[in-house]
Amino acid sequence: MNKRIYQYALGACLLTGAVACTTQKELQLPERISASVTTPPAADTISLASFDRIFQDRYLKNLVDSALQNNYDLLAASRRISAAQANLMMARNAWLPSVNLSLTAGVDHFADYTMTGVGNFDTNKSPNINDDQRVSDPTPEYFAGIRSSWEIDLWGKLKQQRHATMARFLATSEARRLLTTQIVSGITGLYYELLAMDNELVIIHRNIKLQEAAVATVHIQKDAGRATELAVQQFTAQLLSTQALEFGVKQEIASIENQLNALMGRLPQHIERSAVSDLVDTANLPPAVPSGIPANLLLHRPDIQRAELELSATKADVKAARAAFLPGLTITPYAGFNAFKAGLLFKSPASIAWGALGSVTAPIFNKKQLKAQYNISTANAYTAFYEYQQAIVNGYQEVATALNKVENQHQAFSLKSKEVLVLQQAVSTANILFTTGYANYLEVITAQKSVLEAELALVNTRKGVYQGLVSLYRSLGGSGAR
Repeated sequence: MNKRIYQYALGACLLTGAVACTTQKELQLPERISASVTTPPAADTISLASFDRIFQDRYLKNLVDSALQNNYDLLAASRRISAAQANLMMARNAWLPSVNLSLTAGVDHFADYTMTGVGNFDTNKSPNINDDQRVSDPTPEYFAGIRSSWEIDLWGKLKQQRHATMARFLATSEARRLLTTQIVSGITGLYYELLAMDNELVIIHRNIKLQEAAVATVHIQKDAGRATELAVQQFTAQLLSTQALEFGVKQEIASIENQLNALMGRLPQHIERSAVSDLVDTANLPPAVPSGIPANLLLHRPDIQRAELELSATKADVKAARAAFLPGLTITPYAGFNAFKAGLLFKSPASIAWGALGSVTAPIFNKKQLKAQYNISTANAYTAFYEYQQAIVNGYQEVATALNKVENQHQAFSLKSKEVLVLQQAVSTANILFTTGYANYLEVITAQKSVLEAELALVNTRKGVYQGLVSLYRSLGGSGAR
């Protein structure tokens, strides 16, 4: 088992009290993630040369940079990070005492049959006081000073709450990194799909010219009595079908351009991109990715790191909820000027007053609410644990699937390239044989149709190689790709 992958198991007795000790089922992973093809691992670690190749297109770089600056989802994620940072600031300072400037004024009329009323009456009769010390009725009360309240973190409740808030702040940052990876991979995938559509358009135009030449030839053959009207109709129908394909591809291009513009937070406009390259030129393809990726690279995935941080936060929530059952100590000191006459309020030092009160409180009648909160925190901790394991499983299968796709698409591209070359030669051969009377028009139409389908399939296979690498980039959390 890879210990770095499985580093946050709850253990045999994570939760105690109302919830029984439970041993969690451990997730067993191999040391490496390999494609299910027969190609042996080429290296101990993944070569990022393939990623470097697909991200070197200057037009693609401009699109990605624009999206990272203007994508509205990313801008909203930045605001969520700011809010999480503010929550963290509050949690970090929760253990400090609150200090408030207090200016208060009030008046009281004490009944004659109260301790204060009788005391004030006797005080005014005493020969030991001066006129400033005589109490008026009703009695004003003035205070100007500082009042404070300080909850002592005896059992670590505030510390655990601070830990949970810190973990959730970091999880918010990982969520933004996950969104960034998705946007980068989304733009990259759409960009190479757009290039594939451009390639398809070039192929269609080239085949239209070939089919137009075939139609012209069959007309000449008909005029010479060597072809029938049926042959003319068949060639013409094939030409019209191919011409119709052009408009379907143009619609796909417009749709992809609009999607790219939306990811960049702007209204539809033309997307600048690289020119169409030679389809069968394997030198323009990114190199194959060596299989056998170390499983601990999954730890770079932002969704796994976020799940890990959420698990850490929920464990801290459980500890804080448990500490809420214990007595709490609060100290409330004050210091300032205090008098029952406004003119004497700032007469120092006679009007200076200070004091402190310490109170220990323990929950009695609200234990049901505390127990409910504890049970909620416990359930959330187990949920986070299972989500963490599921994130690892999802990441593993995504990487394995992407590795298979890259390898298989490379193999398919090599074979499809050879097929296209053969079929292109077959079209030339069919045309020669048709003009010399050794082949009928159906053989020419079949050859033209076959080469068109093969060339379009080659485009999709080439696109699959790039999209497989983009999927691998995304499944590895985008690490090292840019």
